[in-house]
Amino acid sequence: MPAKKIRVLIAKPGLDGHDRGAKVICRALRDAGMEVIYTGLRRTPEEIVSAAIQEDADLIGLSILSGAHTVLFPRIIKLLKDQGAGDIPVVAGGIIPEKDIPRMKKIGIREIFLPGTSTQDIVCWVQESIGGKAKK
Repeated sequence: MPAKKIRVLIAKPGLDGHDRGAKVICRALRDAGMEVIYTGLRRTPEEIVSAAIQEDADLIGLSILSGAHTVLFPRIIKLLKDQGAGDIPVVAGGIIPEKDIPRMKKIGIREIFLPGTSTQDIVCWVQESIGGKAKK
């Protein structure tokens, strides 16, 4: 029986209107054989969590450039826990100051990929960290 594909939901929370990086990540994950759901621009935390649950996502990837990560990421993590989906890992990428990374990881963001991270490194991290845990 073939292994189940990893399902990744990529989201752009908040008012950030730039999604080129998110689309590059979507394509890299798709080309690596994963199922990718892209929510589009300007999604609320509620929309992101709802989509992740409805799509049975194995991983949520948040892309942010606006600086609102200190408000939006904790809200997303809280909503996941409140809706019984706290087991869905969340990663983030984009413009996140180094000083904020420990706080983001403390609230539950599993990994943070800063500008310049290669798509291959991201694909490898997802395969190694999520691959064996994908929902059957």
